[in-house]
Amino acid sequence: MTEANYAYEGLDRLLHERARLSILTALMTTGSGRSFADLKRLCELTDGNLGRHLEILREARLVTISRRGRGRTAESTVKLSAGGRRAFLGYLEELERVLRDARGGESADGEAAYA
Repeated sequence: MTEANYAYEGLDRLLHERARLSILTALMTTGSGRSFADLKRLCELTDGNLGRHLEILREARLVTISRRGRGRTAESTVKLSAGGRRAFLGYLEELERVLRDARGGESADGEAAYA
């Protein structure tokens, strides 16, 4: 046991932000990707907010975005990249470690061990 047991270095701020966490979770549930409209609805984000978060994820190479069509009828499909899937799974493992550590402070009946 080291002094920095609770540093949780694997909780990357890029992934830990609520909107991006929602987007990545929605993308993990399908291998074929999701449309911009689906992500907007599933994550309860505005067009501008979703667009900005997708750009951040794209720049980090966590997602790929492909467009079909032109103008107002164009449709964007967003998919997790292979690296994005690996990064998100690593993030989830770290988050599970946080939960295990936090639950370690509880008794069997869910009461705080220090109460």
